[in-house]
Amino acid sequence: MPEQSAMQSYLSWTKERIDEMDATLASREAIASQVKADSKAKAEQLADDLRKRRDEFQAKVKAQAQAGEAAMQAGKAQLEAQWQGFEAQVNTYFQTVGKQIEQQQATFQQVAAAQAKAWREAADKLHAEASKVATARRADIDAALEQMRADAADAEARLQTLKQAGSDSWVALSAALAEARKAFDRANRVVWDAFKRASPPKS
Repeated sequence: MPEQSAMQSYLSWTKERIDEMDATLASREAIASQVKADSKAKAEQLADDLRKRRDEFQAKVKAQAQAGEAAMQAGKAQLEAQWQGFEAQVNTYFQTVGKQIEQQQATFQQVAAAQAKAWREAADKLHAEASKVATARRADIDAALEQMRADAADAEARLQTLKQAGSDSWVALSAALAEARKAFDRANRVVWDAFKRASPPKS
């Protein structure tokens, strides 16, 4: 079991958030040309603000990872607040300037794809780590990893259903993304906790 399971769980959490930020920004940039002239300045300002928030988030993650586990634990609440600020700004945009369903769906699809990718990458990384654990201690890890994969498939299916429906409001789409994000966080934490339990006691 890797000694830094809390750090690995934290890094998975931050990577998933950064991937979502990147997907949101990519979506905003892709549809910028479709925005009406009177809204273009607001849309460009939003993209600049979101990019700045993403860059600040990434910089803080990097600094905390270099400072070690204690800094990471102390700083996670700050990162969560930054993440919520990013989300709030996206939600405000969709409630004011970006009310077109097509824009909302495009962003939803890119963020949902980023979430699905994060699930797969985390599961693959955890599977690789599980192969390093002694066979006698792998049962809990394997069970938690299988549950994570099942949860990922369930979350992806729910997001696909919404994507195909194509008519839900941003509030509903955002709520579905938030629920999938919470499920990812829970599953990731459960697997890393299983690694921690499988860790031989330090002598």
